[in-house]
Amino acid sequence: MAAAVVVLGTAGGTFLWLKLAPKAQITAGNAAALEGLNQYGAVPDFSLVERSGKSVGLVDVRGKVWIADFIYTTCTDTCPMQSAAMAKLQEKWANRPELRFVSFSVDPQHDTPAVLSRYAERFKASRERWLFLTGDKEQIAQLVQGGFRLSAAALTDGKSKETIILHSPRFVLVDRTNEIRGYYDSRDGAALERLNKDVATLLNGKGSG
Repeated sequence: MAAAVVVLGTAGGTFLWLKLAPKAQITAGNAAALEGLNQYGAVPDFSLVERSGKSVGLVDVRGKVWIADFIYTTCTDTCPMQSAAMAKLQEKWANRPELRFVSFSVDPQHDTPAVLSRYAERFKASRERWLFLTGDKEQIAQLVQGGFRLSAAALTDGKSKETIILHSPRFVLVDRTNEIRGYYDSRDGAALERLNKDVATLLNGKGSG
């Protein structure tokens, strides 16, 4: 099976590393080491298109605590589970409108605003609190890798010619100053519990610095 796969994007690392870990200066091992309100650098500015068709940039989430993830609408692996987990977070924190959710498409050529809008409806995503962003392919690639320090790579099965995009299933917690504070495996219930705890800390004005 491995021989049938041709790497179209970034080829470094193992599949596990591509799916799980931030790229820079963080070693694999204890997953909880990526959590706990550490500081991993500021999210760089961006200008992307929301499912509503409006232009959205970093200024639109500045002053908010937010949770980011990376999905694409034709994904049948982690993405539906990620979005379902994000929907539960949206429901859990329904009384805290200052918490926002941001899903970036890693397949912007396919995921137009209209496509993202239909996808968002499946998860009852609030138009005010949960943003779905698409836009320039190169900008998103740089944002994922250089900004969020995660990896993504497009792969094509040599037999079926079907393209999949390997990407991290982690949720990324960002504070009011747009500083990345932690990475949490969306498939791990214990990690999501830790995420909720850290969200509460930031929302209550603690955990800064």
